[in-house]
Amino acid sequence: MNWLESVTTIEQMEADTAKLKAIAGAIRAETWEDRNRNQTPHCKFGEEGLCCKNCSMGPCRITPKASRGICGADAHAIAGRNYLRTVAAGTAAHSDHAREILHVLLQSSREGNYPVRDEQKLINLAREWEIETEGRDIYDIAHEVAETGLAEFGKTHGTQRFLKRANPERQRVWHDQGIEPRAIDREIAASMHMTNMGNTADAEALLRQGLRTSLSNGWGGSMLGTEITDILFGTPMVRTTEGNLGVLEHDMVNIVVHGHDPAFSEMVVTAAEVTELVDYAKTKGAKGINIVGLCCTANEVAMRHGVRMAGNFLQQENAVLTGAVEMMCVDVQCIFPALAPLSECFHTKFVTSSPIARIPGSIYVEFKPKTAFEQAKDLVRMAIDNYENRDRAKIFIPATKQSAVVGYPCEQIIKHLDNITNSQVDETGSYRPVIDAIKAGVLRGAVAIVGCNNPRVRPDYSHFEIMKELLQNDILIVATGCAAQVATKAGLLTKEAKLLCGAGLRRVCQLADIPPILHMGACVDISRMMLLATGIARDWGVDTTQIPVVGCAPEWMSEKAVSIANYVISTGIDVYLGIEPQVKGSSQMMELITQGTRKITGAGYVINKDPHQLVEAIREGIEAKRAALGI
Repeated sequence: MNWLESVTTIEQMEADTAKLKAIAGAIRAETWEDRNRNQTPHCKFGEEGLCCKNCSMGPCRITPKASRGICGADAHAIAGRNYLRTVAAGTAAHSDHAREILHVLLQSSREGNYPVRDEQKLINLAREWEIETEGRDIYDIAHEVAETGLAEFGKTHGTQRFLKRANPERQRVWHDQGIEPRAIDREIAASMHMTNMGNTADAEALLRQGLRTSLSNGWGGSMLGTEITDILFGTPMVRTTEGNLGVLEHDMVNIVVHGHDPAFSEMVVTAAEVTELVDYAKTKGAKGINIVGLCCTANEVAMRHGVRMAGNFLQQENAVLTGAVEMMCVDVQCIFPALAPLSECFHTKFVTSSPIARIPGSIYVEFKPKTAFEQAKDLVRMAIDNYENRDRAKIFIPATKQSAVVGYPCEQIIKHLDNITNSQVDETGSYRPVIDAIKAGVLRGAVAIVGCNNPRVRPDYSHFEIMKELLQNDILIVATGCAAQVATKAGLLTKEAKLLCGAGLRRVCQLADIPPILHMGACVDISRMMLLATGIARDWGVDTTQIPVVGCAPEWMSEKAVSIANYVISTGIDVYLGIEPQVKGSSQMMELITQGTRKITGAGYVINKDPHQLVEAIREGIEAKRAALGI
């Protein structure tokens, strides 16, 4: 069969979903489609950012007859405050993720549950932070690095250490504009204070604090989370795996790990490989244990272990609806509380593991670093015991699945480049080959596609259409999070996907032996994309805002996405959105996020719900950057 015919279309994905929803209907189980229908139409005031409940005089909302709240705040102040609170919440989520990983590193040991897997990366980070490494035990270094990283959250003076990784031009922008982030917790607290009743009512001041707070995420918390995760569990390497619901098995114990915290999922994956437990599963009539991932946890375990990926955000209920999941283990973020009652309709055990994400109806097992492996083995054993409770009449596993090549952090991208051109010019560790390809026009540019899928639009459709059109126009894609999982489900994370590309990008993929969409990890790993863009700008000798690289979040839904988009813009990279931020009730805020930030950081939002029009805007933006560079 022609490879192009093997690509899984959105229509095929929707057909599988429709069959699973029919199962839900037959047993009268509620799904997100039902709840979305019941919530329609959405609150217009919330959509436009014009409702304020920051004190008990209200809630207040802006209407034609009431242009100000009781305190006198107008539409611009209310929308600006709401926007900043969203940025602060998203920053808190990613940064708290990093804090937890740092605490795991602080408890790491040679004989413990969490040894250091990438010692060289640890040493490199220690040296970057001027921590002594010579003659010291690796775990003494690890613990000092952990303490130093934790200090970034509450330091009393100075700015985030990782800002020095940016090129000098970008550091000057941040300094001159007064948006260098200080302590991570300080920026979050300052944002909450500024938006408290009786404080800032100036939209631009609120926006600037949003940029500053988001930078404490992208060049603080998120970057810390990625670095420490690599140190603990190993820097990802290129691996081949599979994705979509077809990775569930009829004759194996199926365990789904879902969420964002790899400290939890790493232990469950490790426990599932214990011979004693695999043999125990066989005594229950199963052929073995099948671990699969959902959401960003899927990306984490796929690129470090080759674990297969069941799907992205809106697929979490579908996994349970197959009737074949013995246990779904979750940690934090993007988890539907609805999974608890839905699991009760089947034999599925729904396990929560973090005090950050307590969900009624779940089996709560608080994961602790000192006992993590034993706890993971207990959970796997519980899942095995549950295998015999399957109702075979309720099982429907869609056959659809696709191969995927995953695991392209900056280190792997450099390695591939070194294997081609760098080695010929004795310039290892350079992005020059990419730059040369862009200058020659073989590549027109690159797009970082990130973000969730969202019921406000046709789920996954915008991702799929945008990816195909960009590839056809010789634009390389790097992807993280749920966007990367859309590419996985479609079959676009394969090297054969170069057949979809224009002649230039196809040639690049052949020479570099890469897929045209490079999987860079979970949503916290978008910080890798900032380092990639910074490396390209550095080797080009320009600022990041000048290179023909942009970001795109066609179906974003989370507060984390707003924080991410702001730190991408702060890094000088335009962001193309398919969902409007909830500020459109304020003409001033809409102008600030699309044009005003360009005067501050050199980048801003471009918003269009139509994926084809969004692609045209992306192409125009990339070509404008090329023209400005004279290429």
